[in-house]
Amino acid sequence: MYLLSMSALNQKTLKEKVIFEGIGLHTGQKVSMSILPSKPNTGIIFKRVDLKNNNIVLPNVYNVSNATLCTTITNDYGVSVSTIEHIMGALYGLGVDNLLIEINSQEIPIMDGSASIFVDKILEVGFDISEVPIKLIKINNKIEVIDGSKYISIEKSNVSLDIDFEIKFNNSFIGNQKNKINMFENDLSDIYNSRTFCLYEDIENLRNIGLAKGGSLKNAIVVKGNQVLNDEKLRNKLEFVNHKILDCMGDLYLAGYKIIGSIKCSQGGHNLTNQLLRKVFDNKNNYSMFEIKEKSLPHTFIDKSILKSIA
Repeated sequence: MYLLSMSALNQKTLKEKVIFEGIGLHTGQKVSMSILPSKPNTGIIFKRVDLKNNNIVLPNVYNVSNATLCTTITNDYGVSVSTIEHIMGALYGLGVDNLLIEINSQEIPIMDGSASIFVDKILEVGFDISEVPIKLIKINNKIEVIDGSKYISIEKSNVSLDIDFEIKFNNSFIGNQKNKINMFENDLSDIYNSRTFCLYEDIENLRNIGLAKGGSLKNAIVVKGNQVLNDEKLRNKLEFVNHKILDCMGDLYLAGYKIIGSIKCSQGGHNLTNQLLRKVFDNKNNYSMFEIKEKSLPHTFIDKSILKSIA
């Protein structure tokens, strides 16, 4: 289980640099990514080190330029970083506030299709915890986005981020799956460990439109009919919906801070989550910003002997 102490109420970064190497899921290009410690209040920053100028790209809700099958962020100069949702989900879940991510290509390495390799290597080096309190976004009003049969909403929650997510697929093997997590109370191991997935019959169409060039059975679950083609099979019974929750966590972190709220989503994805965040920030009455300090916490929060993800 991934547990954090009360000291996690302060902003944290990594103790040292971590390097990841792999390929981009959609570009198929080899990529090297380094994540480096950063000072308090700097947030998460992406830097395209293959470019000399205008190479800083911020993971901000308004910088999302494409949310089709992955989340792509683009700066004012047209410089992009894509498929950021897995690393952002890992950072959200582990409570990393400040980090510089250097990447020598346009797409984050897909690794094994989950966030587990990111999480494990980050935990290996450990955290440098500052004396600066973390900042949070508290949801004040219920906001919802409906797109046909797809739905997502967010409303008030006491001290955590809750995500209640369901998927519905015509494929009989995937079918309907539903899971709910509380990022304060639940072990997120199955969320981090769940891989991206696709239907076998969709692969040709994806490649025809220039996507999934780096996809393989090493980095994605492929479902054909009523079976998984991967030798590894499924890592957990709810791996399909759990991966969608991981994506949702990563996309929510584009708010810039961790969120205190309750999410309900049916058949959603990157685009729907981005629409939700934009709608939240359209009106300042929808949310409040505050620093989380032990003396200002509800007594039920302080009484916990351990803290998990949101802190």
